[in-house]
Amino acid sequence: MANTGESKLFAFLAYLLGIIGFLIGLLLKKNDKFAMYHAKQSLVLFIASVIVGIVGGFVPVIGWFVILPVGYLLVFILAIIGIINALTGKEKALPLIGKYAAKFDF
Repeated sequence: MANTGESKLFAFLAYLLGIIGFLIGLLLKKNDKFAMYHAKQSLVLFIASVIVGIVGGFVPVIGWFVILPVGYLLVFILAIIGIINALTGKEKALPLIGKYAAKFDF
């Protein structure tokens, strides 16, 4: 699949900037299939990080010392995988959460 450097840049920015990167991709590259694929993946990743923060923050002790660190480490690792996929031109779903991105229709 041939993706332009511009598509890869917007896909990369979607992961790097989180929800802001998703919005930039949605507003500027809505018709770019590759950039939107990764923007949707980054949106799901952002939602996952919010869920980790909420659950980890409300569960005393175990949440603070287990759920938050492990959850945010997992989100960080998934973001790195997404960035690598974006920069190498691959449309590969993120492990665990990538399947949910396909449900969004923008």
